[in-house]
Amino acid sequence: MKRILVALVVALSTLISFQSQARDLPDFTELVEQQGAAVVNISTTQVIKGRRGGHAFPFDGDDAAQELLRRFFPGQIPNIPGVPQEFKNRSLGSGFIVSAEGHILTNAHVVDGADEVLVKLSDKREFKAKVLGADKRSDVALIKIDASKLQVAKLGDSTKIKVGEWVVAIGSPFGFENTVTAGIVSATGRSLTHENYVPFIQTDVAINPGNSGGPLFNMKGEVIGINSQIYSRSGGSMGLSFAIPIDLAMDIQSQLKDKGKVSRGRLGIGIQEVSKELAESFKLAKPQGALVASVEKGTAADKAGIEIGDIILKFDGKAVSESSDLPRMVGSTRPGTKVLVQVWRNGGSRDLSVTVGAIPDDEEAPRSNGPGQKPNEAAAANRLGLVLTPPTAEQKRVLGIRHGLIVEEVRNAGTRTELRSGDIILSLINKGSQTDVKSVQQFNDLLQSVDKSATITLLVRRGNSQTFVTIKGLADK
Repeated sequence: MKRILVALVVALSTLISFQSQARDLPDFTELVEQQGAAVVNISTTQVIKGRRGGHAFPFDGDDAAQELLRRFFPGQIPNIPGVPQEFKNRSLGSGFIVSAEGHILTNAHVVDGADEVLVKLSDKREFKAKVLGADKRSDVALIKIDASKLQVAKLGDSTKIKVGEWVVAIGSPFGFENTVTAGIVSATGRSLTHENYVPFIQTDVAINPGNSGGPLFNMKGEVIGINSQIYSRSGGSMGLSFAIPIDLAMDIQSQLKDKGKVSRGRLGIGIQEVSKELAESFKLAKPQGALVASVEKGTAADKAGIEIGDIILKFDGKAVSESSDLPRMVGSTRPGTKVLVQVWRNGGSRDLSVTVGAIPDDEEAPRSNGPGQKPNEAAAANRLGLVLTPPTAEQKRVLGIRHGLIVEEVRNAGTRTELRSGDIILSLINKGSQTDVKSVQQFNDLLQSVDKSATITLLVRRGNSQTFVTIKGLADK
């Protein structure tokens, strides 16, 4: 009898524990019921035109391939010599309603190049949409449908997001409309390659092609982000998805609605991360800030007195913890705004007043083509294993430099460097002191005066950009 009572007590305890755990698990049903109607499906069509014998079609001139295309895509690619040909490229995405009058937010890449944008609501109504504006740098687009009294998504505050909280995505992965997936916030403020203006929200929510542009909800049913990208080796979800914070997206939306484009601040500098070795070279207590590797003439930074070798610690009173923080801060500042920038220079900090410039609409990334000098077999390598030559007057004029040495060859002298043939060494920094490099003899003498256990930093011109290269531990003298 005693054993039976013990067994009943254990079973009852297990049942209570299970029920308690079940109550602790999140329930998304109410959220979906209340906010699902604010999510839309977006399909786009892009008409690609070409002419037989041109370069628009990869199979032009290949009769077998043309026949295969005509068989599987009848009527879309006519085989009539000299007659324009065309085919339609279709893609899918998601979005959400931000005004009762039909304004919808989505990703810029969802509507990029589209000749027709079709929006389907949760009640199956379909509308043709007009693209009011798209910002490729943030991947945010604003479109409009001719409708009224639509359900509007409730917006949240992306600055209050906490790592570990539950989040929900609603979208149309692979065309499956109103699909709901859930997960947690994995990280905030993520930087992605070539995405300097967005502090992404990282989640493990299942996001797949077709989810792009859809909303990311918190447990209050508030939109805190726009699902934008995934990291995947297979093309499908791998638990690494990234969303654009809604605060940033709504700022972009307001500019697109008012002007059809986005204005961003610009300093006119090239920056890089401050490593532990670089911090030591510049006598900085810890790795922080953004190291200025180049300053464009006539830009906001140049006019304010920002110099190569400065480390920007604060922008408009906000700490720059990592170099990736600075482009976001500057980019979100309206051109013409005056701000204070705190820089670290010669072992101390100082404040500079900067009037922020504007990013041109057609600004391109700097190219990375080097001078490509031929190696000099007879020349001797220095302590770093470098064969150096001074640039000619014509090379200085073309490259826009006043001094420096061209790396003709990198040889193995017991010291590993990140330098490569074609680099131009502009200056050497040792114990916080920066010296311009003007001749081979001067540079080699500077190297000889450095202890073999010391850390030195070189300012290097590579292609159209400049970067700092740290070298720790030189070869014996």
